[in-house]
Amino acid sequence: MTDDLEQLATEYHDFRQGSWPTYAHLQGDYRFAAQFEDVTRAREDADIAAGREFARRAESLREDGLDDQQRVTRSMLGWDAASRANFAEARLGEIDVDPIAGWHIMLPVYLPKLSMPSAEVAEAMVDKFHGIADGYRAAGERHREGLGRGRTPARFAVDDTAAQLDEWLATPVEDDPLLALGETPPDVDRDAWLRRLRSIVERDIRPAVTAYRDILRNELAAASRSDEEVGLGSLPDGEDTYRRAIRFFTTVDRSAREIHDIGLAQIDKLAGEYRELGREVLGTDDLATILERMRSDPELHHTNGADIVAASKAAMARAKAAMGDWFGVMPKADCDVEEVSGGPIAYYFPPSRDGTRGGVFFMNTSEPAGWGRFEIESTSYHEGIPGHHLQLAIASELEGIAEFRKWSFIAAYGEGWGLYSERLADEMGIYTTPMDRMGMLAADSMRACRLVVDTGMHALGWSRQRAIDYMVANSPQRESHVRAEIDRYVVSAGQALAYMIGRLEIQRIRREAEEALGDRFDIKAFHDTVLASGAVPLPLLGRLVGEWAGGSPQA
Repeated sequence: MTDDLEQLATEYHDFRQGSWPTYAHLQGDYRFAAQFEDVTRAREDADIAAGREFARRAESLREDGLDDQQRVTRSMLGWDAASRANFAEARLGEIDVDPIAGWHIMLPVYLPKLSMPSAEVAEAMVDKFHGIADGYRAAGERHREGLGRGRTPARFAVDDTAAQLDEWLATPVEDDPLLALGETPPDVDRDAWLRRLRSIVERDIRPAVTAYRDILRNELAAASRSDEEVGLGSLPDGEDTYRRAIRFFTTVDRSAREIHDIGLAQIDKLAGEYRELGREVLGTDDLATILERMRSDPELHHTNGADIVAASKAAMARAKAAMGDWFGVMPKADCDVEEVSGGPIAYYFPPSRDGTRGGVFFMNTSEPAGWGRFEIESTSYHEGIPGHHLQLAIASELEGIAEFRKWSFIAAYGEGWGLYSERLADEMGIYTTPMDRMGMLAADSMRACRLVVDTGMHALGWSRQRAIDYMVANSPQRESHVRAEIDRYVVSAGQALAYMIGRLEIQRIRREAEEALGDRFDIKAFHDTVLASGAVPLPLLGRLVGEWAGGSPQA
């Protein structure tokens, strides 16, 4: 039975890597270096069928004779394969137009991070570039399929993406952002290699991107969803689509209305925390004044990217120094901070498996004044240490578990841990000043607002502007940032729910363990238990912690 499970887990890992070849390459798995993501309907159908079969095979395996981690592998494989197949049946490729994190935004970030340790991997990039062109052609056809079924993207996403593609296409080919690639091996003639790639950009990728842009502008725009009906609920199958998104991203069984009400309750709770801390930091307990000062007082905001990165590195150093009192297991890989001018406001990449690259999180400093000085530490603790870096680097270094588990990312677990880490940092005493603690509240406000506005737009009929107005009124975010956030929630429905739902579940699981163990509760052992199995759905995490608290060998 153990051999059957290990074989199945290996097959599933290979299936996952082949489905996301660019992510596999980022990990240092070079088997798929010549491939790019296949977004055709045929590939989607094949992946759904394969996922169903993997789930069936996992469920057919008996647990007799399996050790604790093997039982987790069996549960994880069945859940992951089935949940991804269920989500894929939402057919989001038909409406996936993303001006925040689409290919045109993220490829200039991903491609320079693709290691090329050999001439063979460098040569594989030639086929990958052709694959990028194929990807744009396939994406355009998926949009046409959606149009035929009355399923279209949001109008602003279509317009903004088309304009961004115009800007890309206007760039001289020799300066194309796709060509800003990493180091090549010494036995590769880099100049000749780049000339070949530049030719593909000019003759294949750019014509494909041009055709894709024209589909957006000439075919989709007129039929796309207006700002008044921006949510999935305006689609013929919008309720089912959103339900699938909620289940996939949160891993728990909650309705849109339940999540909406949880968000409202969190906003009310945060108001009291703002008033208490506001008296100390800003000399007022008037909530509107506190939020406005945090939003617009220039003394509370940065003015250049270098200072933002420096402040983040300093926060990371404090966190590293404190880790030993809170965690028993530490990652071997280090984590660094890098400044970027595009993509999400902050995001993390785990270290590569071959050690050629450590963990890194990126801070988008294209608008330095948009970064409150109070936001840097909470962001650093979320994206870096003790947040995503501890979680993902430790997972990648785990021994004796199935390979696919080392690289899985489950949003509710991952982002829930990141948000939990922001509050944990407060327990650890590593926020430098009371104002930096205000940043923790600001981050909570954004994640609580997400529960309200995401469900508001996609399930309750809220307009884009109503969502913007709500978030401006209930968080210290600037309106320009709020607009970008709201647009992200429109194009990535449900994903933003994972953060606060995940954190609340991790906190609930911790409280239950504290009550069960009393004076025997060990925070280091709790954290090691949470991180010891890699990413898992929240119900499985609750079971694992419950077993630990109930006297398993981990306790």
